Amino acid sequence: MTQPSRLAIVPFVSVDRMMKLVLAIGVERFLTELAAYIEEDFRRWELFDKTPRIASHSHDGVIELMPTSDGKMYGFKYVNGHPKNMREGRQTVTAFGVLADVGSGYPMLLTEMTILTALRTAATSAVAAKYLAPKGSRAMAIIGNGAQSEFQAIAFKALLGIDRLRLYDIDRSASEKCARNLAGKGFDITICATGQEAVEGVDIITTVTADKQYATILTDNMVGSGVHINAVGGDCPGKTELHRDILLRSDIFVEFPPQTRIEGEIQQLDADHPVTELWQVMTGKAAGRKAPEQITLFDSVGFATEDFSALRYVRDQLQATGLYEELDLLADPDEPRDLFGMLERAAMQPAA
Repeated sequence: MTQPSRLAIVPFVSVDRMMKLVLAIGVERFLTELAAYIEEDFRRWELFDKTPRIASHSHDGVIELMPTSDGKMYGFKYVNGHPKNMREGRQTVTAFGVLADVGSGYPMLLTEMTILTALRTAATSAVAAKYLAPKGSRAMAIIGNGAQSEFQAIAFKALLGIDRLRLYDIDRSASEKCARNLAGKGFDITICATGQEAVEGVDIITTVTADKQYATILTDNMVGSGVHINAVGGDCPGKTELHRDILLRSDIFVEFPPQTRIEGEIQQLDADHPVTELWQVMTGKAAGRKAPEQITLFDSVGFATEDFSALRYVRDQLQATGLYEELDLLADPDEPRDLFGMLERAAMQPAA
């Protein structure tokens, strides 16, 4: 059978190749370099096409498309969120993504993004905390110790120097899993019996639970002055983690307000409640942390530019590492107008 032309080939990064890529680079280095790409693209915020993600909600979960473009490249991610999957031995979140050339419309990369989303979510959290967390932060509580927890811990260690973790999950085995996975990675880890115990004496509180409902993971009395809250778990309508009174005491920072007001913690507040966009802090257009006693809240729901950054970063690693496959994805007839003829001629090719 005739070999496909080079124009038909799209680099494909499978789960196996993604794991090998992350391990070849090193998890901390990968997160640090990815964070730099994310920050670079936040600083270019005004160049990007921006729209709230396109969501298809069901009783069991949500399936979303997250597109954006900087005018030269176009990226999108397909991602689901189905909390019940864990009970069936499946991932709560799975994803894949595409990066394409705007000039031709041709895909430049197809990749798994289940692992990559976990990495980009953690890297984004740590980038935000660089601007919002108390200076010299060392201790962090992680409430919700599922698939995202270790990535969050390592990202905060790599970018901020966090080395003391207090873990809490309603399922203690999840905290034990997290502690095992992080053993020997430079952390002093305490598994706590309650969320209240977990937040005692910490500088940063990360909430990253998966239930698809309104929940109160943090109550107002659990949050003292001067902390930074990294609220990761609330990411769709009807799903929150923080008591409303915490929001009213906090300075709130978001990615893209039209999306966050639908999906984030601030869906609990009036539509005109003041928030600050993260890109404005990074570019000096707005202040981040202003005072030691200030409570800062990053209402993180994930935005398409972060996936774009992750796709861009992975593509830039492929030539040096070779950790991809060549996927025959695009039809490329000898005569661009003769797609049917290409099909007909295929019938005459000898079997491979």
